[in-house]
Amino acid sequence: MLRDRMPFHFIKRRIIWYAISILIILPGIISLFTQGVNKGIDFTGGSLLDVKFNQATTIEQVRDVLQDFELADASIQSSGEADYIIKTRELSEEENKSVVAALDSELGGVTLQRSERVGPVIGQELIWKAIYALLIAAVLMIVYITWRFEFKQGIATIVAMLHDLLVVLGIFSIFQIEVDSTFVAAILTIVGYSINDTIVIFDRIRENMLNRKKGEALEDIINASLWQTMARSINTGLSVIMVLVAMLLMGGTTLRGMVLALLIGVISGAFSSVCNASPIWFDLKRLERRAKPGTARA
Repeated sequence: MLRDRMPFHFIKRRIIWYAISILIILPGIISLFTQGVNKGIDFTGGSLLDVKFNQATTIEQVRDVLQDFELADASIQSSGEADYIIKTRELSEEENKSVVAALDSELGGVTLQRSERVGPVIGQELIWKAIYALLIAAVLMIVYITWRFEFKQGIATIVAMLHDLLVVLGIFSIFQIEVDSTFVAAILTIVGYSINDTIVIFDRIRENMLNRKKGEALEDIINASLWQTMARSINTGLSVIMVLVAMLLMGGTTLRGMVLALLIGVISGAFSSVCNASPIWFDLKRLERRAKPGTARA
């Protein structure tokens, strides 16, 4: 039997995987309801200044200058020894010029590398577009997987995808990491990555079902399929993770939020594809058998 050659049985340990997922997701859900996420100016509206000083400058020095403009609560991120990204409430053109001029005169010269202004209306539109994109992606995934496999596998895939999204959103909420438009791009990328790994596993399950031995249990076929695709899942995941770690360390402040979201999502996706999607499908099949007593084992 296939199960005799496997180090351990994934399906028989599915309660452990479910418990791990709940323990990871639950604190994030509580945080989302209590403190929400730290929305960047793409969502709330505001101004962004990317400045480079001619000499080494500290965050405290920059904040002291901003205090004169009642911007002491501005977000100031260092992206180098003399490079800073300043995020404030929405500034008018005159206020923007005054802030840059003050930084230039009081801190030994400054170069304005980027200046952006985003209104809150654009932020709300971005949120709704992201929600619509996720809903459309979920529906298309269910349709595709139902056509290629079966409806219950489509449901299992969507549950695993939601697991990954909740993990990312929960961690960003707990640690109040700022989310912006690049975070939305990361979320949509995670959705694609998550389904890709799950489809590979379901495809192997289908192949093994066609070559099923007489009397072989469904849980053993699923377990064997998971182990047969394990090397591929690990190699793919590690390749992506190594690139993302390099980008996180070397990519600078602008990309940090997006790369961190992708890194969390890829790790979560590798776990959910193996430990959530297939076990959930197995439990759905068990419920189907219980609802139809006397039918053959699925």
